[in-house]
This record gives sequence, structure tokens and C-alpha cells, in this order.
Amino acid sequence: MGKAITDSVGIIRKNEDAELEKIEIGLLLEGIYRYYDLDFRNYAYPFVQRRIWHRIHAEKLKSISGLQERVFHDHAIMKKLFADFSINVTEMFRDPSFFLSFRNKVIPLVKDYPYIRIWHVGCASGEEVYSMAILLQEEGLYDKARIYATDINPGILEKAKQGVFPLDRMQSYTKNYFQAGGKRAFSEYYTTKQEEVVFHPFLSENIVFAQHNLATDHTFNEFHIIICRNVMIYFNKSLQNHVHGLLYESLSLQGFLGLGKREGVRFTSNADYYEEFDSDERLYRKRK
Repeated sequence: MGKAITDSVGIIRKNEDAELEKIEIGLLLEGIYRYYDLDFRNYAYPFVQRRIWHRIHAEKLKSISGLQERVFHDHAIMKKLFADFSINVTEMFRDPSFFLSFRNKVIPLVKDYPYIRIWHVGCASGEEVYSMAILLQEEGLYDKARIYATDINPGILEKAKQGVFPLDRMQSYTKNYFQAGGKRAFSEYYTTKQEEVVFHPFLSENIVFAQHNLATDHTFNEFHIIICRNVMIYFNKSLQNHVHGLLYESLSLQGFLGLGKREGVRFTSNADYYEEFDSDERLYRKRK
């Protein structure tokens, strides 16, 4: 009987601790929004929970409240937490089958357009943007294309603009490139400088890098193609629906939308407005 009571008390305390943690995280995110005008309130809770505790341990703090005090009185800590919340997982020709499908199925349908506007959402350090530039160059479309590459993090955008990546990743990137239907030697697109590679400047001539916050910013153009892959998995349902509405509003009729492997339009309010163009690769086409 005594053990049962003890166990019950332990469960109650655990539930109370979890509820208190949610309150503290909610207060921190609300404060960041009010003070820094950065809105992470609708990011997926497990994601922000992990990143907040990562920063707490990194700063050798003991609690969320302790981090909150530092965030509002030391902008350098907020800068670090902002970087923690930024999603920078990417690589050249990530998921090569997606790029292969895009090359074989989408390119033939847009090749006769007088110009092509593409929006890469959440571009991070730019590897997938440069991948698209290479693909368009090989298909003879780059000169009439304009790629708008956006991300919430201005620091990572500056890195993307440089087109400089670690040399030790080129072996895996080269493999991805050929699996994506690459037509030349991948090394023709960059020069080696010590432990880094620098992609040729012509690849960035038609790329516009700009800061954009999916949670608070509006559409800024109409696009024939929108690539938003592996971004919304970090958002809660409310923010996902908001972003889907933004993408739909930004996409031209008969335009193409590319999402990540774990993303889709099926359970969104815009589901009826798309056709599955390539269901395996999460490629959709706006039909109305």
C-alpha cells in the first residue's frame, strides 16, 4: 500500500514538472516574440524543448528560467539560441531521387517558359540551391531562371552566398549528383582551396538570397516552382497550415510544389487544389 502511494506521488510530481516545463517554455517563447520579434511559438514542442535544454547545458545553467534571464539581458545568448532553433540540415542533391524526378518530369514541362521563378524555402547554407542551379544549367534553363533562396537566419544566408563548402563532403555529394542524373564531372563546378571547395560564381548569378520568416512574413512574388523540403516537420499543426496557405498563395496555377519525404498536402485545407505529380517524391502540381 505504501509503495502504491509513493508511486502515485511520484507520477503526480512528474506530471507537475512536465506542466511547469511547458509553462516556462511558453513564457520564454512569448518573451522572445515580444522582445526580439522572433516567433518560435508554433514550432513543434519536442523540437524547441530539445534545443532549449541543449542551450541550457551549453551555458552551464540549471533551468529554463535561468536561460530566460540570460536571453533577455545578453543578446549574445539569444543569438546562440536563435542558431539552435534554425534548421541547417542539408546537403548537395539531398535525396537524389527527388532531383532525378524533377529533372526527368518537371523540366520537360517548364522548358518552354519564357522565364522561370523558383522559391527555395528554408535554404539553410545553400547546398540544395546550388544543386538546383547546376541542374538548371545542365538542362539549358539557368539563364532564364531566377532562384529566390530564403531562410530565417541571416548568418546562415551569408554563408550560403559564399558558395563555400567542406572538401571532405565532396565524395558523398558527387555520389548524390550522379544519382540525381548529373551529366558532367561534378568537380567542374568548383575549385579546391585547402580544405574547402568554392563553387564557380556563375552558379550564384541568378540566385537571390534573402531573409524570410515563414511564421510572420507574407508572400513576396508568384513562383512557377516552390521547394520547401524538410522544413515543416519542425512546426506544429497550426504553423504547418499557415505555411501551406502561404505556399499555395505564392504558387502560380499549374506550378510545382516539392516537399520533404515526411511532408505532404493530404491533410491540409489546400489538399483539393493540388494533384499528386510524383507521390513518391512528394511533388505536387497546383490545379486550381
